Amino acid sequence: MTTSPSLSETPVEPAAEQVTAPVPAPAAEPGADLPLAPLLDTGEWVEPVAQDVAEAVVRDARDFGVYARTGGWTFALKVARSVRPGGQPAEGSDKVSAKAFAELAGCSAERVMRYYKAWDMAADDGLVPQFEALAPGEDVELPEADVWLSYYSSRSSATSVRGHAITAAAEAEGIKATKALEVAENPTALRAAILADPGTAEAARGALLDRMKEDAALQTEMARAIARTGELKKAVAQEAKAADRIEYVRQIAEGGQVRTPAGQKLDASPELRAEAERHLSLIDELDDSEEAGEWAGEAYDTVKSLVVKAVEEDPELRVQERRAKFYNSLQKATKVFEELTLDEVLEEDVLEADMVQRLEALQEAIGACISALRKATDASS
Repeated sequence: MTTSPSLSETPVEPAAEQVTAPVPAPAAEPGADLPLAPLLDTGEWVEPVAQDVAEAVVRDARDFGVYARTGGWTFALKVARSVRPGGQPAEGSDKVSAKAFAELAGCSAERVMRYYKAWDMAADDGLVPQFEALAPGEDVELPEADVWLSYYSSRSSATSVRGHAITAAAEAEGIKATKALEVAENPTALRAAILADPGTAEAARGALLDRMKEDAALQTEMARAIARTGELKKAVAQEAKAADRIEYVRQIAEGGQVRTPAGQKLDASPELRAEAERHLSLIDELDDSEEAGEWAGEAYDTVKSLVVKAVEEDPELRVQERRAKFYNSLQKATKVFEELTLDEVLEEDVLEADMVQRLEALQEAIGACISALRKATDASS
């Protein structure tokens, strides 16, 4: 703790939100020639004389020393001992309201209250005395300067619910909350940085992805924005196709299961599984900056051809595959026919002769198919 002597002049807070102490000159390197102090006839070194230094310089140096040791606490003390807490009556006290103090200081009441609140939080932590224990002009021991930023925020947004959330996120990332709050208060600057700098854009992309994991509304907004942008929609479709192909290969390599073109699920042979593992290892070794689409396509085509070959070489599997394929086609055709809305066609004036002709052709094709199937059934029985 550092004792704060009364400054000769009450400093007026500068326009900036936070006072920054001047940076001291760098220390001389070892071996460098140092300025010589006056040399007496005795040959002994003595300290430079101070009586020739102007009083104003001495006063400024002492004031600077106080601020260098205590930082913002110097000005917070002036607020704490001169501004009465909310609700405290003015009778019997020389303290004034935050508004009156701000008018005397030539700044805003909001700025005064930020110093007030910083002192209040520190008092709750037992770091400084409570307001009621202080009187105008009274000096107390002050915390070190590096503790100040733990209690003071130069931005009023830090006290809002949004500000608290940003502050907590900044602390979790290991950065100062003031930096995050500054960015949040200037989205135009953030947009400019994202547009101009790839590194900032990458950081923003990662943050958005992390946010979307828990923000359903943001997921919807992003999906809607992508769907309405042709280039993005196409890129997403390509990436989705590549992801599906990689997942197909991964199921074979890691799960030992293979899906045939007709949709059958079979156990993968050791040779097929080894080939899938080889392609998958190549894909997993790709850097984030490398496109996986071409590699995924090659892996999928290779594995798929091996699956088709395995099915064709096994008579029983070949029969099952063709049967499944026929059932799939039959099911699709049935579904399409069932979805025909005959009521709307008959009620509205939309009927054309071509529609009937196509249905008749379809009827003939279905009849021929049924006849062929019946002959095959009779021949096998």
